[in-house]
Amino acid sequence: MSFTKIAGTGSYVPQTVFTNDDLKQFVDTSDEWIFTRTGIRERHMTQGETTLDLAYHAAINAIHSAQIDKNEIDLIIVATVTADYAFPGVSQLLQAQLEIEGATAFDINAACSGFLYAMQIADKMIKAGGFHNALIVGAETLTRLTDWRDRNTCVLFGDGAGAMIISKSDTNQITDIITGAQGDTDLLLVCKNPDLKDPHVNAISSQDHIHMKGQEVFKFATRIMPKTVTDLLERNHLTINDLDCVVAHQANQRIIDKSARDLGIDMSKMFSNIHKYGNTSAASVPIAIDEAIRTNFLKKGDRFITVAFGGGLTWGGALITL
Repeated sequence: MSFTKIAGTGSYVPQTVFTNDDLKQFVDTSDEWIFTRTGIRERHMTQGETTLDLAYHAAINAIHSAQIDKNEIDLIIVATVTADYAFPGVSQLLQAQLEIEGATAFDINAACSGFLYAMQIADKMIKAGGFHNALIVGAETLTRLTDWRDRNTCVLFGDGAGAMIISKSDTNQITDIITGAQGDTDLLLVCKNPDLKDPHVNAISSQDHIHMKGQEVFKFATRIMPKTVTDLLERNHLTINDLDCVVAHQANQRIIDKSARDLGIDMSKMFSNIHKYGNTSAASVPIAIDEAIRTNFLKKGDRFITVAFGGGLTWGGALITL
C-alpha cells in the first residue's frame, strides 16, 4: 500500500498592504471596530497580479522547499473561487508556466475548504497508485469580488496563495482526511454568477460581489470546525492531548477562539496569522501551514490537524504528522 507525506510547502502574497485605517476611506469603520470583531489588522491586495501569478510564486516556493525536480510532478490541483478565466483553469495555465509536460491538471471549487478538498483528492490519487507527486495550490484574488461599500464583508478578505507538494511515502504521514458539504439553500454565503443572457438583448455580463449572513455563518463555523477535529481524533483513537497543534482556516479570530474553547485546547497550540492576511479563502490553510513551518511553530515530527469551513457550505480536516 502507498502512503503519502507533505514534501514541501510555499506561499506568496501581493506586496500591497491594505490596513484597517485604509478602509476608512470607503466605509464607516475603524481599526478597533474591525480588530475586536475579526482579529484582522491588515490584508494584502493584488495590484495587477492575477490568481495565476499568485499561484505560480507559491508553487515555485513549494517546489524549492520540497527539493524536487518539477518534472517529477504528475498531478496539479488548484483550489480557487477566483479563477482568471471560466476556462482554461488556473491549474492548466500554471502547468504551462511551470513548463511541466503532460501532468494531469484541474481546478476545484469548495470555497474556503477548497485546499482540504484538493489535499484529499491528491492523497487518494497517490495512495491508489496512479500518481507519485502532486502540486496542490490554494490561490485567491478575493478583492476582485469585494464590495468596498459593505463594511460587514469588505473588512474580511485578502489576496494570496499557498502551495504544497504531496508525495509518495514509506510511512503514513497524511493519516486521515475528512471532507463534507451541507447545501447552502439559504444562501448564507454566496457570490452570484452573471445572469443568464437573453440573445435579443445580449447585455454585457456583470460580476456580483460576496454576500454573507455573518451570524449564521459564525454559528455554522463554530459547530463544524470542532466537530471535524473531534471526528478525526475519534476515528483514529486519539485525544486532543495527542496533538501538538491545530492549524485552522483563518476566517475570524473569534471563530478560532471559540473552537479552541469547545475543543479544550490551549490557544498556544492554535496557529493564527489572520491579523496579517485576513480571510484568503482557499489560500488560507496552505499559507498558514507554510508560515507555521517557517516560524518553527510546526516542527518535524509534530502531529497536527488542519481544519476549514467554507461557502457551499463545505468543511474539511486532515490529521497529519509532519
